[in-house]
Amino acid sequence: MAATTEAPEQGQQLKRHVGVVGLLFASVGSIIGSGWLFGALDASTQAGPAALISWALGGVMILLIALTYAELGTMFPLSGGVVRFPHLAFGSFASYTSGWITWVAVATTAPIEVEASLQYGTKYAPFTHEHTVDGETVHTLTALGYGSAVVLMAIFVVVNYFGIRWFARVNNALVWWKIGVILLVIVAFLLTSFHSSNFTSHEFMPSGWHGVFEAIATSGVVFSYLGFRQGIEFAGETDNPRRNVPLAVIGSVLLTGVIYVALQFAFIGALDPGILDDSKGWSGLSFENDFGPLAAIASLIGLGWLAVVLYADAIISPGDTGLIYTTATSRISYAMAKNRNAPQALARTTDRGVPLISLIVTFVVGLIVFLPFPSWQQLVGFITSATVLSFATGPLVLGALRHGLPEAERPFCVPGGHVIPVLAFISANLVIYWSTWPINWKLGVAILIGFVLLPVYHLLGKDVPSLDWRSGATWVVPWLLGLGVISYLGNYGGRGVLTFGTAVPIIAVFSVLIYVLAVRSRLATEEIEKHVESSRRESEQEESELETA
Repeated sequence: MAATTEAPEQGQQLKRHVGVVGLLFASVGSIIGSGWLFGALDASTQAGPAALISWALGGVMILLIALTYAELGTMFPLSGGVVRFPHLAFGSFASYTSGWITWVAVATTAPIEVEASLQYGTKYAPFTHEHTVDGETVHTLTALGYGSAVVLMAIFVVVNYFGIRWFARVNNALVWWKIGVILLVIVAFLLTSFHSSNFTSHEFMPSGWHGVFEAIATSGVVFSYLGFRQGIEFAGETDNPRRNVPLAVIGSVLLTGVIYVALQFAFIGALDPGILDDSKGWSGLSFENDFGPLAAIASLIGLGWLAVVLYADAIISPGDTGLIYTTATSRISYAMAKNRNAPQALARTTDRGVPLISLIVTFVVGLIVFLPFPSWQQLVGFITSATVLSFATGPLVLGALRHGLPEAERPFCVPGGHVIPVLAFISANLVIYWSTWPINWKLGVAILIGFVLLPVYHLLGKDVPSLDWRSGATWVVPWLLGLGVISYLGNYGGRGVLTFGTAVPIIAVFSVLIYVLAVRSRLATEEIEKHVESSRRESEQEESELETA
């Protein structure tokens, strides 16, 4: 029997001001950030022309994960859903773990998008300084750059403060611009300079499948798709979640997937064959001003006007994504507080429906993040691994609810029973493995910090929930430890004990075992219903406030 819970207090809810276009564009705008500006070159150096496969396969893997969230998002249209869904099926420990990992990932994304904008902006002012760290050329913020970064982060907060409705209006205009620029680049490259020989002259797959898969995780491919999450994060703020959430989540991945593959195709074809010869193949690919690769290629093929547009867009596109992730980070803090896994002040909203304290925390953390991370390229793999790790709980929640709430209404139902959730979970674990051990051990340290903070919060916090150890730790701990061991033993920056032929089947079997363990460890149906009823009352309260607003 579902437990009765008190209705949330007035003034503690977000507002439903986002329509279908706003929700779709929140996802598309988040997807089209800095990834496409760097990814075409980075993927080419790792996989050669086979980077086309990386973009397509990465899109399919993310789509599998997105499908599971489309079902969950329509069942439970809650803001910060990526964090709150695990709480419904597995309780507090699982939701805290997922929430912490998610927060770490998104809290670092807005600052990195700002840094990407300023790196390109160096074309016009000394926002960054180029130097070498561990043999890699990086662009770190100068005093002018850091001051500009503070201003940009503050602008993100101000836009969010005036409410989600204003945010949607600003974002819609910027997304139209971003889509237009990408399509313009593709058409201009194809019509001006296309060398079909580039696809075979230095081998189509020079680094084999190893390079194809590594490009998926570390060159910005998966990173460039991760913005689909915004259709879930803002589900509690859209006027028709049953229709809008699936359209936003699935539509954004399909739309941008086609665009990214076309862009990679145009980029490879636009290269002067002499550049490949001088670089001695794809792994050494470089050319003048390749810190801004698309703009540099535009200049080399005589499209100076397009280079100007691209340098301008290199400020606008990451800036818009930074705006979106500032919003998303505050919503995740809000969601963790709603789960009672974080201080309740983070869930407090203004009369505009804005979680102001969460926004302030996001701003402060963002300023700190600028200090230790010197370049976009060095952080992209970390963010990818952390975000996909947080997404991996979605398929497990879906599987658990298929058993725990078999009769629940599902406005959008993923077909095929457990097939797609299992494939989605396997895909997530593969991406994490391909992210390489040097990245994954750092992510492991970040997770450990979260586990240290958990008992501190429980000792000092008020009204803290039971951790639900049996339903959470039973599968969370073996899963994280197992992934760490496999990554350490693997051939992607690890000890090399596992080869490509052995690692993939091991990860597949491991993923199925964890999936089964998680489904069997789920909360009792009565507990699941209690959590669902609490979330339903909150959703109804939001609807009531909307009607009286």
